[in-house]
Amino acid sequence: MANHKSALKRNKQNTVRNARNTHIRSTMRTYVKQVREAVATGDAEAAKLAMEKAMPYIDKAASKGVIHKATASRKISRLAKLVNAL
Repeated sequence: MANHKSALKRNKQNTVRNARNTHIRSTMRTYVKQVREAVATGDAEAAKLAMEKAMPYIDKAASKGVIHKATASRKISRLAKLVNAL
């Protein structure tokens, strides 16, 4: 357990940031999964709608530092490729 005031504050900050990052990453993965499921069923309209929700959220995760910007770009690119193939 931390004994210094600054260490206690650092622990609290890390806890809050971890919760925020986990929420953003989890939600992003859910949106990606929805796009992949729509593509798997062959529903082009649902896939496009899911893609419209997923893209900004992936960008948001990158801007918050939860994922690297190159990772975000790669994810968006691969999802777009899947959706456009329908």
